[in-house]
Amino acid sequence: MRLILLAALLLSPTQAADDLRGFPPGRTEAQRRLEERFRALPRPEHMREYVRRMSRQPHHAGSAGSRAVAEYALKLFQDWGLEARIETFEALLPYPAERRVEMLVPVQYRARLEEPALEEDPDTAVAGQLPSYNAYSGSGDVTAPLVYVNYGLPDDYRTLKELGIDVRGKIVLARYGQSWRGTKPKVAAENGAVGCLIYSDPRDDGYFQGDVYPLGPFRPPHGVQRGSVMDMPLYVGYPLTPGWASEPGARRLPADEARTLMRIPVQPISYADAQPLLAGLAGRVAPEPWRGALPLTYHLGPGPATVRLQVELDSNSRPVHDVVASIPGSVWPDEWIVWGNHHDAWVTGAADPATGAAAVLEAARAFGELKKSGWKPSRTLVFALWDAEEFGLVGSTEWVEKHREELKAKAVAYLNTDSTGRGRIGAGSSPLLERFFREVLRDARDPRSGRSLIEAAEQDRPLRFSALGAGSDYVAFVHQAGIASLNTGFGEDPGGVYHSIYDTFRWHARFSDGDFLNGRTLTEVMGVTVLRLSEAPVVPFEFGALAAAAGGWAEEIAKLAGQDAARMNLKPVSEALAGVREASAAYEAELARGVPAGEVAELNRILRGCERALTLEEGLPDRPWYKHQLYAPGLYTGYSAKTLPGIREAVEAGRWEQANLAARSVARALDRLRERIGQAARLAHGLER
Repeated sequence: MRLILLAALLLSPTQAADDLRGFPPGRTEAQRRLEERFRALPRPEHMREYVRRMSRQPHHAGSAGSRAVAEYALKLFQDWGLEARIETFEALLPYPAERRVEMLVPVQYRARLEEPALEEDPDTAVAGQLPSYNAYSGSGDVTAPLVYVNYGLPDDYRTLKELGIDVRGKIVLARYGQSWRGTKPKVAAENGAVGCLIYSDPRDDGYFQGDVYPLGPFRPPHGVQRGSVMDMPLYVGYPLTPGWASEPGARRLPADEARTLMRIPVQPISYADAQPLLAGLAGRVAPEPWRGALPLTYHLGPGPATVRLQVELDSNSRPVHDVVASIPGSVWPDEWIVWGNHHDAWVTGAADPATGAAAVLEAARAFGELKKSGWKPSRTLVFALWDAEEFGLVGSTEWVEKHREELKAKAVAYLNTDSTGRGRIGAGSSPLLERFFREVLRDARDPRSGRSLIEAAEQDRPLRFSALGAGSDYVAFVHQAGIASLNTGFGEDPGGVYHSIYDTFRWHARFSDGDFLNGRTLTEVMGVTVLRLSEAPVVPFEFGALAAAAGGWAEEIAKLAGQDAARMNLKPVSEALAGVREASAAYEAELARGVPAGEVAELNRILRGCERALTLEEGLPDRPWYKHQLYAPGLYTGYSAKTLPGIREAVEAGRWEQANLAARSVARALDRLRERIGQAARLAHGLER
């Protein structure tokens, strides 16, 4: 009965100040009352307690601490009345057995490779810390002259070649920044280097930016950024089971066939340890943009500094514990809204990830309170805290690969909140969700200024929704399963303490969102996002933003090709986009007439599949795990996305035939989307109102 009543109501897509996309005017008042009930429930003090509790001890994936955090979250979900369970996978999570960085000439120096605890912050001294290392580094013991390679990106190696500097057989020293860390050893190996050191230069991440911890928020001299160097642009998740879940008895690739494992030894070091190595270099002075903020002249080498680099990682499989909770839907139980964040950290991880996990937990508590009062969501709500995100999005990817067919059938959207702090809200999103999420931000208040979040975010520049690359747990959802996804949070990554022992509760309380007002606001924003996705009679996707964005991306590629543009044929893309625009206009016209009376389940099934339509089974060239044709992590950017990646990366490499083949694949995906939008418009038109 409730389904028929909802479906018979009218829906207007026009954007009056109080409209809600997906809802008929007659339903907006009741929806806003529900949202106000939710907004009154989140409490900063609860979030403070979650973060404090989760960051009391190290909880890296595979450890007892990670299991303890998973069990803590499980009990909370269950206490709040949600159906909850832990799903466990097994994965290669390598820990360091041996780490050595030693300069042999012109002077002897052995790198410390340890972060000193601080008296001012007892959490920096807790037992069980994972040493500083790069997960999925190659193991090896190499001795070679050192070369400084700036950020270690392809353009940097082109500059070195122009200067007559060859890194073959050398160990390279790169600074963090400008790209995913795994890009640096990948490019080093492609250029013949036998080892790679990565350090945080104080110009980017230290005293040049401001006072260092504990006086200020920035990275202290011996601070080290841990992190995975898995080649995530090829695929994510457990390296030995690409495309299928790592359950007991599952097939495993031999390690030498796992394309994402690094082949050369890699070790992160502090700028205190990097300084003697840089001082030992001679040769050309580095170009001005390459120079950091250490008190020395930056030379390129090679040598005379000669370095021994030894890295040995174990090859142990360890458990991965995903915590998954749900509230069944009362009207459309087979339509899912999924919201997740990871719970594992490199050390204690107060900012990354406990602040984002706390938003998931506090929203789940609030939804539990609504449930106890008799409320039930229309669609099923799924809350997840993933494990082993830091190693390469392992927990979320294995879960998606296990449940992929069910997710393809049922998932409406995936939402992600990796961490949050001070500053403005930002977002990366599937374009289908952009107009919808702007409405959510329009209706929420910034806790500092009192303005709407959209106004606060756009006080001096437009809020731009970035395309989704490979920065967090949305990757398998959007790039593999084709589920419309959103990633959001306040502020930047935790700067100078990122992936170090200094990412503690004390650091967050002093230098970030210490009053947890932004955290409470993120909980409110995401809770309202969940409520609207759950209760909207029609899935609130909008297709104009996608057509506009893809058209702009195609224009960028044409400009990138420059005088070689005539060697490309982007006409199939242009024609397909014209079809998407036409179908989108027809669909919007049907919505303007109102939601059809009767069964809307088929309409929503078609809409759920619209992001799926943009994936092709064969995937992207040379990386078939990535199915989405409109965006993917760049082969040499990692975290950040390349748009129309099959075309763009072929153009960047001057492979014109491949670019034209990729253009036809993009056009095919857009035609699939156009067909679905057209089906939705015809179905809406053909049903009684």
